[in-house]
Amino acid sequence: MAAQGISTLLLPRTYIGSATLEVKRSVFLAEIARVDDEAAAREVIAVARKTHAGARHHCSAFVVSVEDAQPIERSSDDGEPAGTGGMPILAALHGSGLVDVVCVVTRWFGGVKLGAGPLARAYGDAAGAALAAAPRVERVVLPRWRVHVSYSRLGRLVDDLTARGLSVEPEYGAEASLLVAAQSEVDVSALVASLTQGEGLVEGAGTVAVESEAREHA
Repeated sequence: MAAQGISTLLLPRTYIGSATLEVKRSVFLAEIARVDDEAAAREVIAVARKTHAGARHHCSAFVVSVEDAQPIERSSDDGEPAGTGGMPILAALHGSGLVDVVCVVTRWFGGVKLGAGPLARAYGDAAGAALAAAPRVERVVLPRWRVHVSYSRLGRLVDDLTARGLSVEPEYGAEASLLVAAQSEVDVSALVASLTQGEGLVEGAGTVAVESEAREHA
């Protein structure tokens, strides 16, 4: 798990986006998706290759986060001159600030050679256009607490904590409890004591990754 308070930008989990660019009759179709691991990224690339089997090239890049390590980054020129396909796409991913993301740019050759510089720009621009149009979510690792409270207070406490911007997940069992995630500067114990007249019992419950709409896209 990442360090507490560190935020990460991602695509929404179900989002699949695309953008099309035409340069001297060559068509570049950029497709992006969120992925959880390298295998999932390679599956997206394989699907694009199968879906657009008539295209000449399927250049790609992905950035996948790894717990307590540097992200895995890969790129492929897929037959284009070295450095003109995968690397510009990877540079666009870096520029977006996203992780856990894959981009495949499929090219249909239009009969006119572009040259290395224009070709690299076309791949990067197509990827950049798809990324620029995509919504973001922000993932933050927060400390989490388990709050034990009577069933008679549970519903009201959920409402009160949620209204204060805390992430709340009720647990229903023989005894009532709920999992609460909040920024580390929030004194959850004092807050719960105030809202329950001292009845609620708070204990640490590790950390949790919480996702919400990224602030710059809100």
